[in-house]
Order: sequence, then structure tokens, then C-alpha cells
Amino acid sequence: MAKVHISANRATDKTIRAIDRKREQERRKMFHQAKDNAEALSAKLVQRLLDKEIIETHSVQGIRECFEEQLKRLGFLEDFELQMKIAPVRTLAQDPNVVSLYITQYIVEDLINHPDIQDVFGDDLDIYLAVDSVFKSLRTA
Repeated sequence: MAKVHISANRATDKTIRAIDRKREQERRKMFHQAKDNAEALSAKLVQRLLDKEIIETHSVQGIRECFEEQLKRLGFLEDFELQMKIAPVRTLAQDPNVVSLYITQYIVEDLINHPDIQDVFGDDLDIYLAVDSVFKSLRTA
């Protein structure tokens, strides 16, 4: 019987695919948890952003509803749409949380134009760190 030759490239490809599968499973799990806990997470996020003085708003309820809607949409986004949204902030952290990246970019790009928002303060990293302090619980759960 012939001996199967295992090349370094083949082993590397298998490892890369395994890592990609694990990240994809983690991402789907985080999206599912974000959708299921959207109300609580959005309330906590708005409070954290107000405490860190990142946003000024006329209506906390209106902003909370915006975040809740975004969290519920996460699982239905196409991969291309998600990647395009987070592309500008992808390099903010070493091992970034995709939910935190998405919400950070939403704040910087879209929420800033919301009628209930007076102003958004801080740079992208400050916003990401505040957002990630809320959503890091999705990774460990």
C-alpha cells in the first residue's frame, strides 16, 4: 500500500480552515446572543456611552431603540455587507470583537446623523473600547 504524503501546504490549509470554521461559529453564536439580548445590551450600551461622555443625546429611548434594531439585524446581514461596514475600523484591536466593530462603525458613520444625537466625542478607539466593554460578555458566554 502506498504511503500518503502529507505536504506542509496541505497541513497549513487544514489548520487555516479549522481556525476559520471556529471563528465563524463564534461569530454566529455572538450574533444570536446579541439578537436574543438586544434590549438589555442596548440599554447597557447607551448608559456606558453616556457615562464615558462619548455621546450627547436628547432622547435616550430613541438611541436605545436604534441600537436594539442594529443588534437584531446582525444575524441577517450578508457577509459582504458586514465586511464593508467594519472595514474602516478593522485594525483598531489585535483580536477584535466583530459585534463591537460593527456597532463602533455604526456610531461613527450612521448614529452621528441621528436627529436625537447632539454630538459624538472621542476617536474610533475610545468608542470601540466603550462598546467592547459591553459586548465582551458575548465572547465568553
